[in-house]
Amino acid sequence: MSRNRTNHNKTTDLDDLPLGERAYRYIREGIQKRLFRPGERLREVDLAATIGLSRTPIREALARLESEGLVTHDPMRGIMVAELDYSTITELYYMREVLEGTAARLAAQHASDVEISVLEDLCEQYAQAIGDHDLLTLRNRQFHETLYQCSHNRYLTKILTTLHDTLILVGSTLDDPDRVKQSLLEHEAILQAIKDRDPDRADHAMRQHIHGAQTLRLKDYFSTKSIDN
Repeated sequence: MSRNRTNHNKTTDLDDLPLGERAYRYIREGIQKRLFRPGERLREVDLAATIGLSRTPIREALARLESEGLVTHDPMRGIMVAELDYSTITELYYMREVLEGTAARLAAQHASDVEISVLEDLCEQYAQAIGDHDLLTLRNRQFHETLYQCSHNRYLTKILTTLHDTLILVGSTLDDPDRVKQSLLEHEAILQAIKDRDPDRADHAMRQHIHGAQTLRLKDYFSTKSIDN
């Protein structure tokens, strides 16, 4: 494990958390930001030294991440960042398209005017964040999670949040400037359909949005596999 990660995200708010939670957030964010890449071994002793904790909270954090499917235990190599194969990525995006399309449909039917105004603000904040990858990623997640809440179906929201978490293993589509611009237009189309109280159009717009992200993900996947081979 590279030593150049020693100072990664050692923030005051992390320092205020319980030790297990601190370790969990540190490692999870490292996976999300691709500092710990799929297939990379995670050594307890290295993580403990890097984060400045004992091995007990590291072990606790890794067990939690394993239960979430973000890390896996290989009998030969030990704890590793999980890798998603082509079939898994395709299955995840299929479910995301169906479920997020449903969330957008329900939001068009049930979102209050206040909730729609919050979505509108988040859409504007997303546009303003272009050029700042970390902020853009945050605004994107906030837009989607708020839309889930607007569906007023807590079971759907819970499933989608878990699904979204798993997809951090394949990285962000927001590294591509063209995708960023296109996704903004897609967010605006979803928002407009919800404002117009048009469930069919909202569902379709969301499905188009997810399909666009999936296309780029798979291009990146095959590109990486070509390099590896």
